[in-house]
Amino acid sequence: MLKILCITFKTAVVALVFMNYALADSGPEKNQAGAEDAESLLAYLDRHAATYDDLAQDIWRLAELGYLETESSLKLQTRLRQEGFKIQSGVAGIPTAFSASYGKGTPVIALLAEFDALPGISQAAEPLRRPIPDKPNGHACGHHLFGAGSTAAAVAVRHWMERNNIKGRIVLYGTPAEEGGSGKVYMVRAGLFDDVDVVLHWHPSDRNAANAERTLANRSAKFKFTGVSSHAAAAPERGRSALDGVESMNFMANMLREHIAQESRLHYVITQGGEAPNVVPDYAEVYYYVRHPEAAELQKIWDRMLNIANAAALGTGTSLEVEVMHGNHSVLPNESLAQVIHKNLTRVGGVTYNDAERQFAQKLSQSLNLEKDILGREGVIQPREQTQGMGSTDIGDVSWVVPTGGLRTATWVAGTSAHTWQAIAAGGTSIGNKGMQVAARTLALTTRDLFLDAELIARSRAEFESRRGEDFSYTALLGDREPPLDYRLK
Repeated sequence: MLKILCITFKTAVVALVFMNYALADSGPEKNQAGAEDAESLLAYLDRHAATYDDLAQDIWRLAELGYLETESSLKLQTRLRQEGFKIQSGVAGIPTAFSASYGKGTPVIALLAEFDALPGISQAAEPLRRPIPDKPNGHACGHHLFGAGSTAAAVAVRHWMERNNIKGRIVLYGTPAEEGGSGKVYMVRAGLFDDVDVVLHWHPSDRNAANAERTLANRSAKFKFTGVSSHAAAAPERGRSALDGVESMNFMANMLREHIAQESRLHYVITQGGEAPNVVPDYAEVYYYVRHPEAAELQKIWDRMLNIANAAALGTGTSLEVEVMHGNHSVLPNESLAQVIHKNLTRVGGVTYNDAERQFAQKLSQSLNLEKDILGREGVIQPREQTQGMGSTDIGDVSWVVPTGGLRTATWVAGTSAHTWQAIAAGGTSIGNKGMQVAARTLALTTRDLFLDAELIARSRAEFESRRGEDFSYTALLGDREPPLDYRLK
């Protein structure tokens, strides 16, 4: 009987949590006395916008790759230290990772800040394709804006807390190597989020939205084949081609695509394949990403990929080494946080272009091959909905250990995809800065709400526990490997 009563009580609590979503959307502010404080928070961000615009563009020009973001990380740390934050550098065994905290006690609200660029894509801040000579990397995912915008929000909240004698801590985590390096996973594994009540984040985009979006779980590895070199014409029988191993694996992996769920993703690049056609290559390497919404299903596909790789090595007479590079859980959505973030995003409003920005956007949009003109979307707040994204992020691992909510803002011209030269171009202009300021304002307001409303934190925690399930135990998909600090070095 006691067990039945406990189950009934838990069911009732969960039901009340989900009923609160709609009520919270339209309800009054929990602390009416703080209304003027919210305006002062926004006014602070307006006064200091140029500081963080400049900070973002400094990091845009640096365009440092994952785990190599020494100057970018230092710029953020320096700004935060100047504003009275306590800095811990090199956390989780990662030189460019850091935490910056202000305040004492609880609650503890954390913001995330990324700052790594992408390799092999370069572009000037212009609306026509123009790579920058001698600069092979670029902020094609807008992480320069991510880092600077989150820092602006954290600093604004810190001053608001001091003015209003707010109890608790605001923490900003500098999180390196999101692009394939899984920096946050090592930070989760090191226990950095164990005392955090809520985590907030944002990401550059071509629209403004605050959805409880899921992502794909992801695992990657380098499959390294070793063979025997020989003269490809005079003594081919003596050779065992490592490239044959790679190509055999790729052939079978492409056949596998037909027999996995349609929401799965499988992609690769050959990172090494030999140097000369007349030399049988004794070493070759292929780098794979495998994705699926559910970690358990991802593991099944991964096991099949390992079988394929081993079969390729066996069939070509080569040996195989597999180095797992990174692994991310899917993002665990939190509607309790999403509705509050959406409320604040709506209050802040979207992006408004001036004449020069509109001309830039119109010229750049011609390169996007859009079926219709969607300029103007930057000023619209998208309706809130549950969505399934097809990308992956190490924020997913954070979301499985602490309630996590986020948003996207229009830092790019409407229709722009991440990881493109168009994203780099807009991100290096005032268009990117304006979208970043929308994010900073929304994050600051939402952080304020969390400090003032213990019930909001409790609701997000109850939903978090319900979605994870009683039996959940966090395990990093990348296993027990150490951070691959050299993964971007050639």
